[in-house]
Amino acid sequence: MFLDRQKDNPSPHNLNIMPRFLSFLLLVAILINNTVASSSTTSTRSHIASPRRSLASLDKVKQIKITKNTQPPTAALGLDTIIKQQRGGSSTAAATMTQESAGLPSAVKLLIGAGGIYAAFLYYGSLQEDVFRYTAEDGSQFKQAWLLQVLEALANVVIGFIGMQLTGPTKGIPKQAFAISGASQVTAKACTSLALANGLSFPVATLAKSGKMAPVMLGSLILGGASYSIREYLQVAAIIGGTAIVSMGKKKGGGSSSSMMGVAYIVMSLVLDGVTAGFQKRLKEETKKAGVKPKPYDFMFWTNWYMCVTAVVISVALNEVKPGLAFCTANPEIFEKIIKFALCSAVGQSFIFYTIANFDPLVLSTVTTTRKIFSVMLSIFLKGHSLSLTGWSGIALACSGIFSELLAKMGGHAKPH
Repeated sequence: MFLDRQKDNPSPHNLNIMPRFLSFLLLVAILINNTVASSSTTSTRSHIASPRRSLASLDKVKQIKITKNTQPPTAALGLDTIIKQQRGGSSTAAATMTQESAGLPSAVKLLIGAGGIYAAFLYYGSLQEDVFRYTAEDGSQFKQAWLLQVLEALANVVIGFIGMQLTGPTKGIPKQAFAISGASQVTAKACTSLALANGLSFPVATLAKSGKMAPVMLGSLILGGASYSIREYLQVAAIIGGTAIVSMGKKKGGGSSSSMMGVAYIVMSLVLDGVTAGFQKRLKEETKKAGVKPKPYDFMFWTNWYMCVTAVVISVALNEVKPGLAFCTANPEIFEKIIKFALCSAVGQSFIFYTIANFDPLVLSTVTTTRKIFSVMLSIFLKGHSLSLTGWSGIALACSGIFSELLAKMGGHAKPH
């Protein structure tokens, strides 16, 4: 009943804070990248002080480099080359990224990582919902999900390229594995957007995506002969059952056929999540066979590069580019939201890599899992979704499954680096 006036078009209230909020996110991302560059310089200097070479000899090498003008005027590049020659190879991704904030306490690093993920992706989810709920004056809506994926992946490619240049690109990466992983991943994301475009509510879609463990379990049972505990089956059942109850308990206003299409797309997205997980495992094996260890921004750039290529091909094939751009031109306010949506995705991924580098994967899992729950609650309270008592019971059941999965993972005990 509350906020029903916002049903068709989101309230412009959030637009007042959007520019400042996005500027803050971009500023923090730039500070993190600058920290990467400066800390890598200081760490390389500390590594160079080895018994085999004195600081004086290294200074001579630097002077020769400068006089020949064979390197850019950045000391870190010349010193990095010397280290690679002396040590024979590049450092691992974790070691490289951990150096970026070595002088900060763990609590501050966690605040930066978790705060950045929450801020970027909570806003990301809100903008995604706004894009597909927006209705133009002529009654038309934005339906070009693949064009949206092009713009989102492109923003990630740009940020990934900048980060890759700052941390140093890894050579010899097997690109084919990235191509397959990127294609399946962008298809899964497009299906989620298509679910929203076809009438599935954002809370239901987000809760359903939290049940991505279901297709992974099913694939492992059928193909891998894996076994799971009763608790794990109950966790998945709680998430899926709670999502179904929320869907049924939401007060409806028609368009059930569109909602069924939305359900079909979200199921397809979950299946593709399971497929993507298998491809990503293969990607790790391929890079290991090739004897390379891609850094976080290598993963970000190459995965999103192939995601972008895939999205461009499909959006052109489906003739989404021209009508999508025409809709954005006629409705500049929606184009502004799409651009901010894409930037939030790129900045959020940078914070994810920052968190991966400084903490155990459990910490990241905790942050991203709880973020989804907060996204659901914010959507319900800020976007005018009206739930019955049945719907709220479904929310409680799904959240209990999510938290149970999180508590089960906590048996591993997260360790900051």
